[in-house]
Amino acid sequence: MDTINDRLSALRDTMKKNGISATIIPGTDPHGSEYLPNKWKERQWISGFNGSAGTAVVTLDKAALWTDSRYFIQAEEQLKDTTFELMKMKLPETPNINDWIINQLKKGEIVGLNPQMFSHNSFLDSYNDFNFNEINVKSIDLIDEAWSDREGLPKNEIFLFEKKYAGKSASEKIIEVRNEMQKNKTNVYILNSLDEIAWLFNIRGNDVNYNPLAISYAVVDNDKAYLFIDEEKVKKEVKTELEKEGIYILPYLAIYDYLKELTKNAHVLIDGNRINQSLFEAVPTESTIKLCASPATYLKAVKNEIELEGFRKAMVKDGVALTKFFIWLEENVDTNEINEVTIEKKLIEFRAQQENFKGASFGTICGYADHGAMNHYSATEESAYTIRRDNMLLIDSGAQFLEGTTDITRTLILGEPTAQQKIDYTLVLKGNINLSEAIFPVNTRGSQIDVLARKSLWENGMNFGHGTGHGVGHYLCVHEGPQSIRTEENSVTLQPGMILSNEPGLYRDGKYGIRIENLIVVQPDEKTEFGEFYKFEVITLSHIDKTLIDINLLTRDEINWLNNYHQLVFDKISPFLNEKETAWLKEKCESI
Repeated sequence: MDTINDRLSALRDTMKKNGISATIIPGTDPHGSEYLPNKWKERQWISGFNGSAGTAVVTLDKAALWTDSRYFIQAEEQLKDTTFELMKMKLPETPNINDWIINQLKKGEIVGLNPQMFSHNSFLDSYNDFNFNEINVKSIDLIDEAWSDREGLPKNEIFLFEKKYAGKSASEKIIEVRNEMQKNKTNVYILNSLDEIAWLFNIRGNDVNYNPLAISYAVVDNDKAYLFIDEEKVKKEVKTELEKEGIYILPYLAIYDYLKELTKNAHVLIDGNRINQSLFEAVPTESTIKLCASPATYLKAVKNEIELEGFRKAMVKDGVALTKFFIWLEENVDTNEINEVTIEKKLIEFRAQQENFKGASFGTICGYADHGAMNHYSATEESAYTIRRDNMLLIDSGAQFLEGTTDITRTLILGEPTAQQKIDYTLVLKGNINLSEAIFPVNTRGSQIDVLARKSLWENGMNFGHGTGHGVGHYLCVHEGPQSIRTEENSVTLQPGMILSNEPGLYRDGKYGIRIENLIVVQPDEKTEFGEFYKFEVITLSHIDKTLIDINLLTRDEINWLNNYHQLVFDKISPFLNEKETAWLKEKCESI
Protein backbone atom coordinates (compact mmCIF):
# COMPACT_ATOMS: atom_id res chain seq x y z
CA MET A 1 0.00 0.00 0.00
CA ASP A 2 1.52 3.24 -1.12
CA THR A 3 -0.81 5.92 0.19
CA ILE A 4 -2.37 6.89 3.50
CA ASN A 5 -5.81 6.68 1.90
CA ASP A 6 -5.12 3.09 0.83
CA ARG A 7 -4.20 2.26 4.41
CA LEU A 8 -7.32 3.94 5.76
CA SER A 9 -9.40 1.92 3.33
CA ALA A 10 -7.78 -1.34 4.49
CA LEU A 11 -8.31 -0.43 8.15
CA ARG A 12 -11.94 0.46 7.57
CA ASP A 13 -12.53 -2.85 5.79
CA THR A 14 -11.15 -4.60 8.87
CA MET A 15 -13.30 -2.45 11.16
CA LYS A 16 -16.47 -3.27 9.20
CA LYS A 17 -15.67 -6.98 9.25
CA ASN A 18 -15.38 -6.84 13.06
CA GLY A 19 -18.34 -4.56 13.66
CA ILE A 20 -16.16 -1.65 14.83
CA SER A 21 -17.25 1.96 14.26
CA ALA A 22 -14.17 3.80 15.60
CA THR A 23 -10.66 3.06 16.79
CA ILE A 24 -7.93 4.99 18.61
CA ILE A 25 -4.31 4.56 17.49
CA PRO A 26 -1.83 6.04 20.01
CA GLY A 27 1.80 6.67 19.11
CA THR A 28 3.18 4.11 21.51
CA ASP A 29 3.84 0.39 21.87
CA PRO A 30 3.01 -2.43 24.32
CA HIS A 31 5.75 -1.15 26.63
CA GLY A 32 4.81 2.54 26.71
CA SER A 33 8.07 3.42 24.99
CA GLU A 34 9.23 6.80 23.70
CA TYR A 35 11.12 5.29 20.74
CA LEU A 36 9.50 2.46 18.82
CA PRO A 37 10.67 -0.37 16.57
CA ASN A 38 9.18 -0.14 13.08
CA LYS A 39 6.67 -2.88 13.82
CA TRP A 40 4.85 -0.71 16.33
CA LYS A 41 4.85 2.62 14.50
CA GLU A 42 1.12 2.20 13.99
CA ARG A 43 0.10 5.84 14.22
CA GLN A 44 2.79 6.82 11.74
CA TRP A 45 1.71 4.03 9.38
CA ILE A 46 -1.95 5.02 9.36
CA SER A 47 -1.50 8.83 9.28
CA GLY A 48 1.99 9.62 7.97
CA PHE A 49 2.68 11.81 11.03
CA ASN A 50 5.94 10.84 12.73
CA GLY A 51 6.17 13.32 15.61
CA SER A 52 6.87 11.90 19.05
CA ALA A 53 3.50 12.95 20.48
CA GLY A 54 0.17 12.35 18.80
CA THR A 55 -2.87 10.09 18.61
CA ALA A 56 -4.88 9.11 15.54
CA VAL A 57 -8.60 8.30 15.50
CA VAL A 58 -10.35 6.60 12.61
CA THR A 59 -14.10 6.13 12.17
CA LEU A 60 -15.85 4.60 9.19
CA ASP A 61 -16.05 8.00 7.49
CA LYS A 62 -13.65 10.36 9.27
CA ALA A 63 -10.02 10.49 10.44
CA ALA A 64 -8.38 12.93 12.87
CA LEU A 65 -5.04 13.36 14.58
CA TRP A 66 -4.40 15.06 17.93
CA THR A 67 -1.02 16.59 18.70
CA ASP A 68 0.37 19.48 20.73
CA SER A 69 1.76 22.88 19.71
CA ARG A 70 5.29 21.55 19.23
CA TYR A 71 4.08 19.69 16.14
CA PHE A 72 1.33 21.84 14.60
CA ILE A 73 3.45 22.91 11.63
CA GLN A 74 4.93 19.44 11.08
CA ALA A 75 1.52 17.76 11.35
CA GLU A 76 -0.10 20.16 8.88
CA GLU A 77 2.59 19.33 6.35
CA GLN A 78 2.53 15.56 6.88
CA LEU A 79 -1.27 15.28 6.91
CA LYS A 80 -1.59 17.23 3.67
CA ASP A 81 -3.23 15.21 0.89
CA THR A 82 -4.72 12.78 3.40
CA THR A 83 -8.23 12.91 4.80
CA PHE A 84 -6.91 13.38 8.34
CA GLU A 85 -8.10 16.47 10.18
CA LEU A 86 -5.54 18.08 12.52
CA MET A 87 -6.81 18.52 16.07
CA LYS A 88 -4.69 21.10 17.88
CA MET A 89 -4.52 20.05 21.52
CA LYS A 90 -5.06 22.53 24.35
CA LEU A 91 -6.83 25.04 22.13
CA PRO A 92 -10.28 25.93 23.49
CA GLU A 93 -12.07 24.88 20.31
CA THR A 94 -10.45 21.42 20.21
CA PRO A 95 -12.49 18.60 21.78
CA ASN A 96 -10.71 15.78 23.57
CA ILE A 97 -10.46 12.46 21.78
CA ASN A 98 -13.17 10.59 23.68
CA ASP A 99 -15.69 13.42 23.44
CA TRP A 100 -15.08 13.70 19.70
CA ILE A 101 -15.70 9.98 19.21
CA ILE A 102 -18.84 10.09 21.36
CA ASN A 103 -20.20 12.83 19.11
CA GLN A 104 -19.47 10.76 15.99
CA LEU A 105 -21.04 7.49 17.14
CA LYS A 106 -24.54 6.35 17.98
CA LYS A 107 -25.51 4.53 21.16
CA GLY A 108 -24.70 0.84 20.96
CA GLU A 109 -21.87 1.22 18.44
CA ILE A 110 -18.43 -0.18 19.27
CA VAL A 111 -15.02 1.43 19.73
CA GLY A 112 -12.15 -0.98 19.09
CA LEU A 113 -9.05 -0.49 21.24
CA ASN A 114 -5.88 -2.52 20.90
CA PRO A 115 -5.23 -3.48 24.55
CA GLN A 116 -1.50 -3.82 23.88
CA MET A 117 -1.27 -0.11 23.06
CA PHE A 118 -3.03 1.27 26.15
CA SER A 119 -1.93 1.20 29.75
CA HIS A 120 -4.53 -0.26 32.06
CA ASN A 121 -5.38 3.16 33.47
CA SER A 122 -5.75 4.88 30.11
CA PHE A 123 -7.84 1.97 28.80
CA LEU A 124 -10.07 2.20 31.87
CA ASP A 125 -10.51 5.96 31.43
CA SER A 126 -11.66 5.48 27.85
CA TYR A 127 -13.88 2.55 28.78
CA ASN A 128 -15.63 4.58 31.48
CA ASP A 129 -16.17 7.56 29.15
CA PHE A 130 -17.67 5.41 26.39
CA ASN A 131 -19.66 3.15 28.70
CA PHE A 132 -21.29 6.16 30.39
CA ASN A 133 -22.47 7.31 26.96
CA GLU A 134 -23.75 3.83 26.06
CA ILE A 135 -20.99 3.16 23.55
CA ASN A 136 -19.38 -0.26 23.77
CA VAL A 137 -15.65 -1.05 23.90
CA LYS A 138 -13.95 -4.11 22.45
CA SER A 139 -10.34 -5.17 22.94
CA ILE A 140 -9.10 -5.91 19.43
CA ASP A 141 -5.95 -5.47 17.33
CA LEU A 142 -7.25 -4.04 14.06
CA ILE A 143 -4.01 -2.64 12.67
CA ASP A 144 -2.27 -6.00 12.58
CA GLU A 145 -4.84 -7.40 10.18
CA ALA A 146 -4.90 -4.29 7.99
CA TRP A 147 -1.09 -3.82 7.81
CA SER A 148 -0.15 -6.55 5.35
CA ASP A 149 3.57 -5.81 4.94
CA ARG A 150 4.30 -5.17 8.62
CA GLU A 151 7.85 -5.73 9.85
CA GLY A 152 8.69 -8.22 12.58
CA LEU A 153 10.34 -7.36 15.87
CA PRO A 154 14.11 -6.71 15.88
CA LYS A 155 16.43 -9.64 16.54
CA ASN A 156 19.41 -7.81 18.07
CA GLU A 157 21.34 -9.64 20.78
CA ILE A 158 21.24 -8.36 24.34
CA PHE A 159 24.39 -7.85 26.39
CA LEU A 160 25.18 -7.71 30.08
CA PHE A 161 25.74 -4.37 31.76
CA GLU A 162 28.70 -4.93 34.06
CA LYS A 163 28.43 -4.36 37.80
CA LYS A 164 31.45 -2.02 37.66
CA TYR A 165 29.14 0.41 35.83
CA ALA A 166 25.80 -0.54 37.40
CA GLY A 167 27.06 -0.46 40.98
CA LYS A 168 24.84 -3.40 42.01
CA SER A 169 24.33 -6.89 40.68
CA ALA A 170 20.99 -7.98 39.28
CA SER A 171 20.49 -10.34 42.23
CA GLU A 172 21.03 -7.46 44.67
CA LYS A 173 18.43 -5.38 42.85
CA ILE A 174 15.97 -8.28 42.80
CA ILE A 175 16.29 -8.55 46.59
CA GLU A 176 15.44 -4.85 46.87
CA VAL A 177 12.42 -5.37 44.62
CA ARG A 178 11.23 -8.33 46.68
CA ASN A 179 11.47 -6.21 49.81
CA GLU A 180 9.17 -3.66 48.14
CA MET A 181 6.83 -6.45 47.07
CA GLN A 182 6.65 -7.62 50.68
CA LYS A 183 5.81 -4.11 51.86
CA ASN A 184 2.95 -4.07 49.37
CA LYS A 185 1.81 -7.55 50.45
CA THR A 186 2.34 -9.02 47.00
CA ASN A 187 4.19 -12.08 45.70
CA VAL A 188 4.16 -11.54 41.92
CA TYR A 189 5.43 -8.37 40.20
CA ILE A 190 4.91 -7.75 36.47
CA LEU A 191 7.33 -5.41 34.68
CA ASN A 192 6.20 -3.92 31.40
CA SER A 193 8.58 -0.95 30.85
CA LEU A 194 11.75 -1.78 28.94
CA ASP A 195 14.03 0.55 30.92
CA GLU A 196 12.89 -0.96 34.23
CA ILE A 197 13.65 -4.46 32.95
CA ALA A 198 17.05 -3.38 31.62
CA TRP A 199 17.89 -1.70 34.94
CA LEU A 200 16.70 -4.56 37.13
CA PHE A 201 18.43 -7.38 35.25
CA ASN A 202 21.55 -5.38 34.24
CA ILE A 203 20.99 -5.99 30.54
CA ARG A 204 21.08 -3.64 27.59
CA GLY A 205 20.04 -3.99 23.96
CA ASN A 206 19.78 -2.30 20.57
CA ASP A 207 16.14 -2.73 19.60
CA VAL A 208 15.21 0.96 19.34
CA ASN A 209 16.95 4.21 18.50
CA TYR A 210 18.82 6.09 21.22
CA ASN A 211 17.72 3.98 24.22
CA PRO A 212 19.82 0.82 24.86
CA LEU A 213 16.81 -1.43 25.41
CA ALA A 214 15.61 -4.90 24.45
CA ILE A 215 11.99 -5.81 23.69
CA SER A 216 10.95 -7.95 26.65
CA TYR A 217 8.67 -8.49 29.62
CA ALA A 218 9.65 -9.58 33.11
CA VAL A 219 8.12 -11.11 36.22
CA VAL A 220 9.58 -11.38 39.70
CA ASP A 221 7.97 -13.71 42.22
CA ASN A 222 9.09 -14.84 45.65
CA ASP A 223 11.38 -17.54 44.26
CA LYS A 224 12.44 -16.69 40.72
CA ALA A 225 12.75 -13.91 38.20
CA TYR A 226 11.81 -14.37 34.56
CA LEU A 227 12.90 -12.52 31.44
CA PHE A 228 10.42 -13.02 28.60
CA ILE A 229 12.34 -12.33 25.39
CA ASP A 230 13.02 -13.76 21.95
CA GLU A 231 15.46 -16.51 22.92
CA GLU A 232 17.49 -16.00 19.73
CA LYS A 233 18.62 -12.68 21.20
CA VAL A 234 20.25 -14.28 24.26
CA LYS A 235 23.64 -15.89 23.71
CA LYS A 236 24.41 -19.00 25.74
CA GLU A 237 26.99 -17.26 27.93
CA VAL A 238 24.58 -14.39 28.67
CA LYS A 239 21.85 -16.88 29.59
CA THR A 240 24.27 -18.67 31.91
CA GLU A 241 25.23 -15.44 33.69
CA LEU A 242 21.61 -14.40 34.08
CA GLU A 243 20.72 -17.77 35.58
CA LYS A 244 23.52 -17.27 38.13
CA GLU A 245 21.66 -14.11 39.17
CA GLY A 246 18.39 -16.06 39.52
CA ILE A 247 16.93 -14.90 36.17
CA TYR A 248 15.41 -17.44 33.79
CA ILE A 249 14.73 -16.96 30.06
CA LEU A 250 11.33 -17.72 28.52
CA PRO A 251 9.89 -16.80 25.10
CA TYR A 252 8.62 -13.22 24.72
CA LEU A 253 4.91 -14.01 24.51
CA ALA A 254 5.12 -16.82 27.09
CA ILE A 255 4.30 -14.19 29.71
CA TYR A 256 0.65 -14.69 28.78
CA ASP A 257 0.91 -18.41 29.58
CA TYR A 258 2.66 -17.58 32.86
CA LEU A 259 -0.05 -15.14 33.90
CA LYS A 260 -2.91 -17.47 32.96
CA GLU A 261 -1.44 -20.11 35.29
CA LEU A 262 -1.56 -17.85 38.33
CA THR A 263 -3.76 -19.09 41.14
CA LYS A 264 -5.91 -17.54 43.83
CA ASN A 265 -2.78 -17.40 46.00
CA ALA A 266 -1.17 -14.92 43.62
CA HIS A 267 -1.13 -11.35 44.90
CA VAL A 268 -0.02 -9.46 41.80
CA LEU A 269 1.70 -6.04 41.94
CA ILE A 270 0.70 -3.99 38.90
CA ASP A 271 1.42 -0.37 38.01
CA GLY A 272 -1.74 0.70 36.19
CA ASN A 273 0.09 3.52 34.43
CA ARG A 274 2.64 1.13 32.96
CA ILE A 275 1.23 -2.34 32.38
CA ASN A 276 -0.61 -2.67 29.10
CA GLN A 277 -4.26 -3.66 29.18
CA SER A 278 -3.56 -6.90 27.34
CA LEU A 279 -1.38 -8.19 30.19
CA PHE A 280 -3.87 -6.93 32.76
CA GLU A 281 -6.63 -8.93 31.08
CA ALA A 282 -4.43 -12.05 31.15
CA VAL A 283 -4.33 -12.13 34.97
CA PRO A 284 -6.96 -14.62 36.22
CA THR A 285 -9.91 -13.06 38.02
CA GLU A 286 -9.32 -15.30 41.04
CA SER A 287 -5.88 -13.76 41.63
CA THR A 288 -5.61 -10.61 43.75
CA ILE A 289 -4.35 -7.49 41.98
CA LYS A 290 -2.65 -4.70 43.92
CA LEU A 291 -2.48 -1.50 41.87
CA CYS A 292 0.45 0.67 42.97
CA ALA A 293 3.53 2.42 41.63
CA SER A 294 6.15 0.16 40.09
CA PRO A 295 8.95 -0.37 42.67
CA ALA A 296 11.64 -0.39 39.96
CA THR A 297 10.64 3.12 38.92
CA TYR A 298 11.66 4.57 42.27
CA LEU A 299 14.64 2.31 42.91
CA LYS A 300 16.05 3.14 39.46
CA ALA A 301 15.58 6.89 39.94
CA VAL A 302 17.89 7.08 42.96
CA LYS A 303 21.38 6.51 41.59
CA ASN A 304 23.99 4.71 43.68
CA GLU A 305 27.48 6.14 44.18
CA ILE A 306 28.98 4.06 41.35
CA GLU A 307 26.33 5.34 38.96
CA LEU A 308 26.83 8.93 40.10
CA GLU A 309 30.56 8.71 39.65
CA GLY A 310 29.94 7.24 36.20
CA PHE A 311 27.75 10.21 35.33
CA ARG A 312 30.51 12.60 36.36
CA LYS A 313 32.99 10.77 34.10
CA ALA A 314 30.51 10.84 31.23
CA MET A 315 30.09 14.60 31.67
CA VAL A 316 33.86 15.13 31.35
CA LYS A 317 33.88 13.14 28.12
CA ASP A 318 30.90 15.07 26.83
CA GLY A 319 32.51 18.37 27.81
CA VAL A 320 35.69 17.52 25.95
CA ALA A 321 33.73 16.56 22.83
CA LEU A 322 31.63 19.73 22.99
CA THR A 323 34.69 21.93 23.43
CA LYS A 324 36.26 20.45 20.30
CA PHE A 325 32.95 20.84 18.48
CA PHE A 326 32.49 24.51 19.37
CA ILE A 327 36.06 25.27 18.28
CA TRP A 328 35.38 23.56 14.94
CA LEU A 329 32.12 25.50 14.56
CA GLU A 330 33.77 28.88 15.13
CA GLU A 331 36.59 28.08 12.71
CA ASN A 332 34.35 26.83 9.92
CA VAL A 333 31.09 28.79 10.08
CA ASP A 334 32.16 31.24 7.37
CA THR A 335 32.52 28.48 4.77
CA ASN A 336 28.71 28.46 4.44
CA GLU A 337 28.84 24.68 4.37
CA ILE A 338 27.57 24.10 7.90
CA ASN A 339 23.86 23.57 8.41
CA GLU A 340 21.61 22.12 11.12
CA VAL A 341 22.07 18.56 9.85
CA THR A 342 25.85 18.96 9.53
CA ILE A 343 25.97 19.94 13.20
CA GLU A 344 24.15 16.80 14.30
CA LYS A 345 26.59 14.60 12.39
CA LYS A 346 29.61 16.53 13.67
CA LEU A 347 28.49 16.22 17.30
CA ILE A 348 28.36 12.45 16.92
CA GLU A 349 31.79 12.48 15.29
CA PHE A 350 33.41 14.34 18.20
CA ARG A 351 31.59 12.31 20.86
CA ALA A 352 32.55 9.06 19.13
CA GLN A 353 36.21 9.94 19.79
CA GLN A 354 35.55 9.41 23.50
CA GLU A 355 35.97 5.98 25.08
CA ASN A 356 32.81 3.90 25.68
CA PHE A 357 30.63 6.09 23.45
CA LYS A 358 27.55 4.12 22.41
CA GLY A 359 25.58 6.65 20.37
CA ALA A 360 23.34 9.68 20.74
CA SER A 361 20.87 9.66 23.64
CA PHE A 362 18.15 11.29 21.52
CA GLY A 363 17.72 12.99 18.16
CA THR A 364 19.66 16.26 18.22
CA ILE A 365 17.53 19.42 18.27
CA CYS A 366 19.52 21.98 16.31
CA GLY A 367 17.62 25.16 15.49
CA TYR A 368 19.13 28.25 13.91
CA ALA A 369 17.20 31.55 13.99
CA ASP A 370 13.43 30.94 13.96
CA HIS A 371 13.92 27.16 13.91
CA GLY A 372 15.21 27.53 17.48
CA ALA A 373 11.77 28.77 18.50
CA MET A 374 10.32 25.32 17.71
CA ASN A 375 10.92 23.36 20.93
CA HIS A 376 11.33 19.96 19.32
CA TYR A 377 12.42 20.94 15.82
CA SER A 378 14.10 18.13 13.91
CA ALA A 379 16.20 19.24 10.95
CA THR A 380 16.08 17.44 7.62
CA GLU A 381 18.24 17.91 4.54
CA GLU A 382 15.32 19.80 2.98
CA SER A 383 14.51 22.04 5.96
CA ALA A 384 18.02 22.69 7.33
CA TYR A 385 19.22 26.28 7.57
CA THR A 386 22.81 27.20 6.83
CA ILE A 387 24.48 28.48 10.00
CA ARG A 388 25.62 32.09 9.87
CA ARG A 389 26.71 34.77 12.33
CA ASP A 390 23.59 36.95 12.33
CA ASN A 391 21.31 35.01 14.70
CA MET A 392 21.27 32.61 17.59
CA LEU A 393 21.82 28.86 17.40
CA LEU A 394 20.16 26.44 19.83
CA ILE A 395 21.68 22.96 20.15
CA ASP A 396 20.07 20.34 22.41
CA SER A 397 21.98 17.06 22.22
CA GLY A 398 23.20 14.15 24.28
CA ALA A 399 25.24 10.98 24.31
CA GLN A 400 25.15 7.46 25.65
CA PHE A 401 28.33 6.33 27.37
CA LEU A 402 28.69 3.13 29.39
CA GLU A 403 29.34 5.41 32.35
CA GLY A 404 26.16 7.46 31.93
CA THR A 405 23.73 9.38 29.76
CA THR A 406 24.17 13.07 28.89
CA ASP A 407 21.69 15.76 27.87
CA ILE A 408 22.78 19.36 27.35
CA THR A 409 21.45 22.46 25.63
CA ARG A 410 23.53 25.47 24.76
CA THR A 411 22.41 28.58 22.91
CA LEU A 412 25.09 30.72 21.28
CA ILE A 413 25.71 33.41 18.72
CA LEU A 414 28.70 33.62 16.44
CA GLY A 415 28.25 37.33 15.67
CA GLU A 416 26.99 40.36 17.57
CA PRO A 417 23.76 39.92 19.56
CA THR A 418 21.02 42.51 19.73
CA ALA A 419 20.15 44.15 23.03
CA GLN A 420 16.88 42.18 23.17
CA GLN A 421 18.66 38.89 22.55
CA LYS A 422 21.00 39.63 25.45
CA ILE A 423 18.11 40.50 27.76
CA ASP A 424 16.21 37.35 26.81
CA TYR A 425 19.27 35.13 27.18
CA THR A 426 20.24 36.60 30.53
CA LEU A 427 16.75 36.12 31.96
CA VAL A 428 16.89 32.46 30.96
CA LEU A 429 20.37 32.15 32.48
CA LYS A 430 19.13 33.69 35.73
CA GLY A 431 16.46 31.00 35.89
CA ASN A 432 19.02 28.24 35.37
CA ILE A 433 21.29 29.70 38.07
CA ASN A 434 18.47 30.25 40.56
CA LEU A 435 17.33 26.65 40.28
CA SER A 436 20.93 25.40 40.44
CA GLU A 437 21.41 27.21 43.75
CA ALA A 438 18.17 26.00 45.33
CA ILE A 439 18.24 24.71 48.89
CA PHE A 440 15.03 22.98 49.92
CA PRO A 441 13.68 20.80 52.74
CA VAL A 442 13.13 17.06 52.60
CA ASN A 443 9.80 16.05 50.98
CA THR A 444 9.94 18.89 48.46
CA ARG A 445 8.23 18.22 45.13
CA GLY A 446 9.58 19.48 41.82
CA SER A 447 6.49 21.61 41.28
CA GLN A 448 7.32 23.56 44.45
CA ILE A 449 10.66 24.82 43.11
CA ASP A 450 9.81 25.18 39.42
CA VAL A 451 9.10 28.88 40.01
CA LEU A 452 12.80 29.48 40.66
CA ALA A 453 13.53 28.83 36.98
CA ARG A 454 10.70 31.09 35.81
CA LYS A 455 10.70 33.97 38.30
CA SER A 456 12.91 36.33 36.27
CA LEU A 457 10.93 35.60 33.12
CA TRP A 458 7.56 36.05 34.85
CA GLU A 459 8.66 39.39 36.25
CA ASN A 460 9.17 40.53 32.67
CA GLY A 461 5.92 39.11 31.28
CA MET A 462 7.64 36.07 29.74
CA ASN A 463 7.35 32.30 30.14
CA PHE A 464 8.10 28.97 28.47
CA GLY A 465 5.61 26.22 27.76
CA HIS A 466 7.59 23.06 28.56
CA GLY A 467 8.69 21.49 31.82
CA THR A 468 11.86 22.68 33.52
CA GLY A 469 13.32 19.31 34.40
CA HIS A 470 12.99 15.59 33.72
CA GLY A 471 14.74 12.57 35.19
CA VAL A 472 17.66 10.96 33.32
CA GLY A 473 18.56 7.27 33.22
CA HIS A 474 21.99 5.72 33.75
CA TYR A 475 23.01 4.46 30.30
CA LEU A 476 19.27 4.14 29.75
CA CYS A 477 16.52 6.53 28.68
CA VAL A 478 17.36 10.23 28.59
CA HIS A 479 13.78 10.87 29.75
CA GLU A 480 12.77 8.91 32.81
CA GLY A 481 10.55 9.36 35.85
CA PRO A 482 9.13 9.49 38.31
CA GLN A 483 10.73 12.81 39.35
CA SER A 484 10.27 16.05 37.46
CA ILE A 485 10.45 19.83 37.85
CA ARG A 486 7.48 21.49 36.18
CA THR A 487 4.42 23.59 36.96
CA GLU A 488 2.10 20.57 36.81
CA GLU A 489 1.71 18.80 40.13
CA ASN A 490 3.71 15.60 40.65
CA SER A 491 3.49 13.94 44.06
CA VAL A 492 7.01 12.45 43.81
CA THR A 493 9.44 14.17 46.16
CA LEU A 494 13.06 14.88 45.24
CA GLN A 495 15.50 12.44 46.86
CA PRO A 496 19.31 12.43 47.10
CA GLY A 497 20.74 10.56 44.12
CA MET A 498 18.04 11.63 41.68
CA ILE A 499 19.30 13.26 38.49
CA LEU A 500 17.23 15.87 36.68
CA SER A 501 17.64 18.32 33.86
CA ASN A 502 17.53 22.08 34.51
CA GLU A 503 16.42 23.66 31.23
CA PRO A 504 14.50 26.93 31.30
CA GLY A 505 13.93 28.56 27.93
CA LEU A 506 12.35 31.39 25.97
CA TYR A 507 10.98 31.20 22.44
CA ARG A 508 10.08 34.09 20.15
CA ASP A 509 8.08 32.71 17.23
CA GLY A 510 9.60 33.59 13.89
CA LYS A 511 12.79 34.93 15.48
CA TYR A 512 14.83 32.64 17.75
CA GLY A 513 14.77 30.27 20.69
CA ILE A 514 16.86 30.13 23.85
CA ARG A 515 17.40 27.21 26.21
CA ILE A 516 20.22 26.58 28.70
CA GLU A 517 20.32 23.06 30.09
CA ASN A 518 22.52 21.35 32.65
CA LEU A 519 22.00 18.10 34.53
CA ILE A 520 21.78 18.35 38.30
CA VAL A 521 21.92 15.80 41.13
CA VAL A 522 19.95 16.05 44.35
CA GLN A 523 22.44 16.00 47.26
CA PRO A 524 22.12 16.29 51.06
CA ASP A 525 22.92 19.79 52.33
CA GLU A 526 22.51 20.11 56.10
CA LYS A 527 20.39 19.23 59.10
CA THR A 528 19.18 21.99 61.37
CA GLU A 529 16.67 22.30 64.18
CA PHE A 530 14.11 22.85 61.41
CA GLY A 531 14.84 19.61 59.60
CA GLU A 532 16.91 18.15 56.77
CA PHE A 533 17.72 20.16 53.66
CA TYR A 534 18.86 19.22 50.15
CA LYS A 535 20.69 21.04 47.34
CA PHE A 536 21.74 20.43 43.74
CA GLU A 537 25.13 19.47 42.33
CA VAL A 538 25.61 20.63 38.71
CA ILE A 539 27.39 17.89 36.77
CA THR A 540 27.21 19.09 33.14
CA LEU A 541 30.51 20.59 32.01
CA SER A 542 30.42 23.02 29.10
CA HIS A 543 30.91 26.76 28.88
CA ILE A 544 27.99 29.20 28.71
CA ASP A 545 28.16 31.85 25.99
CA LYS A 546 29.21 35.08 27.74
CA THR A 547 28.71 37.26 24.66
CA LEU A 548 24.94 36.87 25.12
CA ILE A 549 24.94 37.99 28.76
CA ASP A 550 23.78 41.42 29.87
CA ILE A 551 25.88 41.60 33.02
CA ASN A 552 23.79 44.47 34.38
CA LEU A 553 20.88 42.06 34.84
CA LEU A 554 22.86 39.65 37.02
CA THR A 555 23.20 39.93 40.78
CA ARG A 556 26.59 39.60 42.44
CA ASP A 557 25.63 36.09 43.63
CA GLU A 558 24.66 35.09 40.08
CA ILE A 559 27.95 36.42 38.71
CA ASN A 560 29.84 34.46 41.37
CA TRP A 561 27.93 31.30 40.45
CA LEU A 562 28.78 31.72 36.76
CA ASN A 563 32.46 32.38 37.46
CA ASN A 564 32.68 29.39 39.79
CA TYR A 565 30.92 27.19 37.26
CA HIS A 566 33.27 28.24 34.49
CA GLN A 567 36.27 27.55 36.72
CA LEU A 568 34.89 24.06 37.36
CA VAL A 569 34.43 23.49 33.61
CA PHE A 570 37.99 24.59 32.88
CA ASP A 571 39.51 22.54 35.70
CA LYS A 572 37.68 19.35 34.65
CA ILE A 573 37.99 19.65 30.87
CA SER A 574 41.38 21.28 30.20
CA PRO A 575 43.53 18.25 31.21
CA PHE A 576 42.13 16.44 28.16
CA LEU A 577 42.76 19.22 25.63
CA ASN A 578 45.80 20.24 23.60
CA GLU A 579 47.46 23.63 24.02
CA LYS A 580 45.33 25.40 21.42
CA GLU A 581 42.08 23.98 22.77
CA THR A 582 43.05 24.83 26.33
CA ALA A 583 43.71 28.46 25.39
CA TRP A 584 40.33 28.66 23.66
CA LEU A 585 38.50 27.20 26.66
CA LYS A 586 40.38 29.46 29.06
CA GLU A 587 39.08 32.52 27.23
CA LYS A 588 35.52 31.16 27.24
CA CYS A 589 35.73 30.50 30.97
CA GLU A 590 37.34 33.73 32.10
CA SER A 591 35.58 35.52 34.93
CA ILE A 592 33.20 38.38 34.20
